[in-house]
Amino acid sequence: MTDEWGIDAVDLDAYLARTGQQRRPPSEAALRELMRGHVGAIPFENVDVVLGQHQGISLDVVSAKLVGRRRGGYCYEQSGLFAAVLERLGYTVHRLSARVQPRRPGPYTHMTLVVDVDGRSFLADVGYGAGILDPMPLVDGAEVDQAGWPQRLKHEAGWWTLQKDGEDILEFRLNGMHPIDYEVFHHYTSTHPKSPFTGRLVIMTLEPGVSRRLLGRELTVEKPGGHRETTTVAPGELDATLKDLGIELTAAELERLLETY
Repeated sequence: MTDEWGIDAVDLDAYLARTGQQRRPPSEAALRELMRGHVGAIPFENVDVVLGQHQGISLDVVSAKLVGRRRGGYCYEQSGLFAAVLERLGYTVHRLSARVQPRRPGPYTHMTLVVDVDGRSFLADVGYGAGILDPMPLVDGAEVDQAGWPQRLKHEAGWWTLQKDGEDILEFRLNGMHPIDYEVFHHYTSTHPKSPFTGRLVIMTLEPGVSRRLLGRELTVEKPGGHRETTTVAPGELDATLKDLGIELTAAELERLLETY
């Protein structure tokens, strides 16, 4: 294994404490617990992008933010950190790029992971908007209940497609990436006016039976079976809402965020 990804920058013990996990030999069961611990503890969020203060996606920066603080991040931070942790624990990890919502073509800027363990490969995407909780076997037709919402993998002509409620939500190939690829993707995602992350807050959390999304000022709480409730978060409620979603900002960050809110 080369040090191309700089995985030693991650404080493994601090990460395991942050996610409530222990060191265990690689296995499908251990991977599942690691994924659940990560998704449950580290929210998907773009606060630093909205504030124009994102410090980049190198692992030392990501670890300081997601592990050292009560903060989250988006796919490059989430999956970059998780990949490093898995490799430190002895897993084989493939860092890939994917297109989100492929029926509405956009760039291949999403970072996703495939992990080899116990003689099989699994989609292990902790950075997909808090939408995937458990590993998915990389098998055509495999279906996994993700916190109450079934998702299915389809394979055709070298392309893997993730489906939810019959809709294609993610597509990718098994083409490996390098750090510079994600640096380019991150630059577009964090600065381009057409990026979905530059104009408003995007915060998501997932736990069994409950999905929560704060998009701009609208907080949606969704449960399996179609139950959905949306409320508007007033400026005076933002700090408490962020903390409830697992995000603690400094007083200066909160003040600046309210200026854009």
